[in-house]
Amino acid sequence: MEKGQDIVVSSWAELQAALFDHSWDETIQRFRSSFIYRGTWSKSFDLRTSIMRIGSKYDELEPHLLRNFRKYAHNNATPGDSIWNWLAVAQHHGLPTRLLDWTYSPYVALHFATANLRHYDEDGCIWCVNYVKSSECLPPPLRTALQEEGSNVFTPEMLEPVAPSFKALKSFQDEEYVLFLEPPSVDARIVHQYALFSMMSDVKAELSKWLQQHPELYFRVIIPKELKWEVRDKLDQANITERVLFPGLSGLSQWLKRHYTHK
Repeated sequence: MEKGQDIVVSSWAELQAALFDHSWDETIQRFRSSFIYRGTWSKSFDLRTSIMRIGSKYDELEPHLLRNFRKYAHNNATPGDSIWNWLAVAQHHGLPTRLLDWTYSPYVALHFATANLRHYDEDGCIWCVNYVKSSECLPPPLRTALQEEGSNVFTPEMLEPVAPSFKALKSFQDEEYVLFLEPPSVDARIVHQYALFSMMSDVKAELSKWLQQHPELYFRVIIPKELKWEVRDKLDQANITERVLFPGLSGLSQWLKRHYTHK
């Protein structure tokens, strides 16, 4: 498989092959994928973050957004003092941040690529990124922190001692880099979605542009619009639905509304 390429599938079988054929780990003789996934309903979407969409001076606003979130959310959230815990909680609740949502599950990514029935006139896309190999691009202090923990991704507790702030994250090297952060289990939604976040060292850095400079780390699976209904119906049969991924009455309502909408 050529890295950095778009793989256009034409059937459910080809889709499974594109998403799972890379998951064999020869060293342990098990199927253990080193990739994570992000599903979008349009193949034209890049990997810009939510904070990039709030205006031209978003880089200056980032610390103010998070500081005020911490101030006003204090009685409603108890993530501890780590800025990375607070950042993950803020992202989870919709604050514009430099984080992007990913999942370890190809099927969860497929859900997000096909959940919105209003966009079945566009080809969808699954971004697939080798998060294990991406750690080779980390600056030495962060690479060492991962190695000492025997991990491929950070938790806020792991990241805090070596990089306790945005400035510290950027100070390790001039070259931009990405790291992956597993959020605290704030609620069942994070657990059920098998979720993690990507975070660039500079708030102004865009992951899709960075990946273009590292084509060995990713590929994209393109889901033609003609295939979306079949994918959606088979995901529903496999119980990959809003009712499961968004536990609660809101998720239940979203699932029922979509499930009973006519084609």
